[in-house]
Amino acid sequence: MHPDGPDWTPPPPDPEQPAQVRRILRLFRPYRGRLAVVGLLVAASSLVTVASPFMLREVLDTAIPQGRTGLLSLLALGMIAAAVVSSIFGVLQTLISTTVGQRVMHDLRTAVYARLQRMPLAFFTRTRTGEVQSRIANDIGGMQATVTSTATSLVSNLTSVVATVVAMLALDWRLTAVSLALLPLFVWISRRVGRERKKITSQRQKQMAAMAAIVTESLSVSGILLGRTMGRAESLTKAFADESERLVDLEVRSNMAGRWRMSVIGIVMAAMPAVIYWAAGVALQLGGPAVSLGTLVAFVSLQQGLFRPTVSLLSTGVQVQTSLALFQRIFEYLDLRVDITEPTEPVRLEKVRGDVRFEDVHFSYDAGAEAHAGGAATLGGIDLALPAGGSLAVVGTTGSGKTTLSYLVPRLYDVTSGHVRLDGVDVRDLDFDTLARAVGVVSQETYLFHASVADNLRFAKPDATDGEIEAAAKAAQIHDHIAGLPDGYDTLVGERGYRFSGGEKQRLAIARTILRDPPVLILDEATSALDTRTEQAVQQAIDALSEGRTTITIAHRLSTVRGADQIVVLDGGRIAERGTHEELLALDGHYAALVRRDAELADQAGEREPLPERDPVGVLGQ
Repeated sequence: MHPDGPDWTPPPPDPEQPAQVRRILRLFRPYRGRLAVVGLLVAASSLVTVASPFMLREVLDTAIPQGRTGLLSLLALGMIAAAVVSSIFGVLQTLISTTVGQRVMHDLRTAVYARLQRMPLAFFTRTRTGEVQSRIANDIGGMQATVTSTATSLVSNLTSVVATVVAMLALDWRLTAVSLALLPLFVWISRRVGRERKKITSQRQKQMAAMAAIVTESLSVSGILLGRTMGRAESLTKAFADESERLVDLEVRSNMAGRWRMSVIGIVMAAMPAVIYWAAGVALQLGGPAVSLGTLVAFVSLQQGLFRPTVSLLSTGVQVQTSLALFQRIFEYLDLRVDITEPTEPVRLEKVRGDVRFEDVHFSYDAGAEAHAGGAATLGGIDLALPAGGSLAVVGTTGSGKTTLSYLVPRLYDVTSGHVRLDGVDVRDLDFDTLARAVGVVSQETYLFHASVADNLRFAKPDATDGEIEAAAKAAQIHDHIAGLPDGYDTLVGERGYRFSGGEKQRLAIARTILRDPPVLILDEATSALDTRTEQAVQQAIDALSEGRTTITIAHRLSTVRGADQIVVLDGGRIAERGTHEELLALDGHYAALVRRDAELADQAGEREPLPERDPVGVLGQ
């Protein structure tokens, strides 16, 4: 199971919450030196701040009543200096803590992205893109306040509270006892509020992920075209509005959770000076020891100084509880099991010949499918041998396992049992770099980045020269078209390449693969979605790309594979027939039936005008 899949349910809350807190604290371990400096600044700032009320007591009890102008001036300068030094310490503390927090967020983002890069292809076929983006952007972004300021604020406020309480005890322990009598109640209230907000925050983040998924899907070029051509723009807007309305409710609940209870704490804390004055007056009338005016004012000043860090400390506890929900969502992704991993001591092939073999290969998307469904796996008992430089065509009806078979070679999936070997080495024993260099894939669904033509081609070879790029484009039969554009190779291709037609995008993908120069080539129905005229142009590029390489072609139109050294027909995930084009026609079995189907489709297509190669939207000319 995986997060946000159809059958996935979140794990129950960890009763050992301290374990999660310890895991969070480990994120700050690389920066413990800087955090130690922050701790020293916090301690120094707290001591300087606490000194001011004691100087105030001397001003009221000694300097002013005794007319000691020199002492008064010295104490006044000391109070000013304390404020200046405290402010300087505060700025430095904020700078260092914010830097540390941002580095921790960077580490988290990078760790999540790196983990997702290692996830198998099946994960992304079951997970909405908007959900993945939300985890990286919204969840980690939502933790910004926690990792950049909350940790420092916790230490700062805790130090201030301890220092202030010690100073208050030094002034008068009885008044201190009165001031702190309700503190346990405040702590209990803040913990209750924190638990409420944590629960709501988890719901809110899921709702934000749902909205992100809608935006990603419906506001892409494909989504806009589909929505407008189907007349669904209004319904999509309503669906988004409904999701947004739910988010409004959760945001209001999150901000109002415990607000009244926290307000009660604020009122009580604000009323404490009046309680202190009343307690001092009552104690004096009852014959208790008198409290000097300076002591009383200094104590109230400390008590007021205690108010801000105490409330902030309680609020910090609430924020930490809330942030635990965000950390839990991030840790879910960091804890995802990576099925396809590099071996401890991988084999690295400096030069790959391109010999590919399938030995009794079985594969199922569900590891238990074969056991629970009586052998109903996606692929079963596949044995194939493709010598270096040879060509293999894999044909069959939709769902027969053609694409799955080809994806086992570059380890986009791992076999359930059996072996896929490259130059005699099981691909599971090879290092990832060798596989990436050895196997190139050109699929029907061409993906281009929203960047220039040159940048899209250089994705295959970042250090490619302009000459190498042009040579690859010429081999792919696309150079003349690119050169004729106003910006040439600097032309932006648009999101997912929508400024180019289907045939042009395919040829760009082929040029990109030529630049990569892999010894093993997989063509996954690279021309099946193209019209006949465009297919001919793309096929010329494919022929140039396939020359001298081991080629596995997944074919929908059989006209493109008749010259293959070996043709394999898959039926229900198993090899039904194999041989050359002529041999399979002579069998008059599955392959012959597919050839007749193609002939009928070609006859029907011949009664219509061929589809234009260029994009009918005409975006490129706009």
